[in-house]
Amino acid sequence: MVSRAYDHARPAVRFGDLTWTGRELLDRAAGAADWLDSLGLEPGEPVPALVATSADALALVIGGAGSGYPLAPLGVRMTAYEIAAVVKETRTQVLLAQPEFADLGRQVADLTGRRIAIVPELPPGGRRLTAGPDDLAAVLHTSGTTGLPKPVPMSQRRLAARARVNGRLCELDPDSFYGGSAPFHHIAGLGNIAVALAAGALITGLPRFTVEGWTLLRDLGTTHTSMVPAMLETLLAAGQARHETLRTLQYGGAPVRPGTLRRTYEAMPGVRMLNMFGQTEGSPISVLTPEDHREAVAGRTELLRSVGRPAPGVELKVHDPGPDGVGEIHARAEHLFRIDAEGWLHSGDLGRVAEDGYLYLLGRRTDMIIRGGENVHPLEVETVLSAHPAVADVAVSGVPDERLGQTVVAFVVPADPDAPPQPAALTSHTRARLSGFKVPVRWWFVDDLPRNANGKVVRRSLREPTALEGEPRDA
Repeated sequence: MVSRAYDHARPAVRFGDLTWTGRELLDRAAGAADWLDSLGLEPGEPVPALVATSADALALVIGGAGSGYPLAPLGVRMTAYEIAAVVKETRTQVLLAQPEFADLGRQVADLTGRRIAIVPELPPGGRRLTAGPDDLAAVLHTSGTTGLPKPVPMSQRRLAARARVNGRLCELDPDSFYGGSAPFHHIAGLGNIAVALAAGALITGLPRFTVEGWTLLRDLGTTHTSMVPAMLETLLAAGQARHETLRTLQYGGAPVRPGTLRRTYEAMPGVRMLNMFGQTEGSPISVLTPEDHREAVAGRTELLRSVGRPAPGVELKVHDPGPDGVGEIHARAEHLFRIDAEGWLHSGDLGRVAEDGYLYLLGRRTDMIIRGGENVHPLEVETVLSAHPAVADVAVSGVPDERLGQTVVAFVVPADPDAPPQPAALTSHTRARLSGFKVPVRWWFVDDLPRNANGKVVRRSLREPTALEGEPRDA
């Protein structure tokens, strides 16, 4: 797939002052395969690697996928102990690390008994990279918000199918210039880069999101990117969201606010906005299309609370729905990973499908709060609270209660820390939109929320005693 797309002399990757043509990228990938060969690795076994978005990281992934050594990138912002717990689950006795992560790699190696191999400057190679459709291309890990990150093996066949679906939705082609800032080990990092690679696009990227990094991507003339809504909010607040050449902005992880969407269109004229719902195990499952976003800004703002309708080729069902139509989302398609014997991905996400076919998420199955026998879905409450102008960020959790089993509490990051909203105002706002049993009864105003390296709220931290320190405010 990649070998065909980059058999040319046009620029293929650009990082800082470094630019490789398509053939130079393939030559470096062949050199990476030669180096991996020299390490005595077991063919077909995932190779844990501490690498960040860079030209060398791309060469390593392509070279590994084309020589039987699928890379398993790890989160470089995790602690050595967290990484070691993941590495211990692998069979490979070698840990790769780029030079800038050598110290972290040595700590992990000491904790796991693995041998560390520092990635050298990769020389060009001349070998032909090949792989079968059922060979492993790479292994990504889930974000681990509820426990240890789980490995998700990605075959060449299903990764190629995912690239076809995403590439069509994002309108990626050889004239595109993709630049993102999601962590390399994340599905929004390497996963989206793989889609751009399959399209033969020019690729750049950043190891992490910053306003300064965004201005660099803008000045380079990128046409495609991906982010989470919180990044958009940051750019708009800094007055730096302007981007005239951007054609497609893919986002996920949270809904975008109507006001944020309007301001985004002002800053990025003509941009195509897509909200893709999915997970490491498979994406996209559903998509809120550019046309949906235009309808939302024209008045159908309720669409922004949904994650759209099934993506092309996706069969979707709500498993074991309750009286309210809410159940676990199951999906089946050729681009989804970790499926059951009948081809279904069990997402672990709760949701319902409206009469018009739009999917509305209500949170993870394991996050559900049961208050006096009534089910409360945190994401539903958070979506309502996020629409309040005095709320910058919010997370909802359940805490033990002797009478009801659990009660609903909220952790709010105020838009203005010096003037946080009154609990009574938030209670009134929520009660006007949701049933009374879903309204938080206690409120903690905090500086920020506990998030992992992928930007997801670590909900188990909200249930720990330390999260409940300080004086809550009752409604």
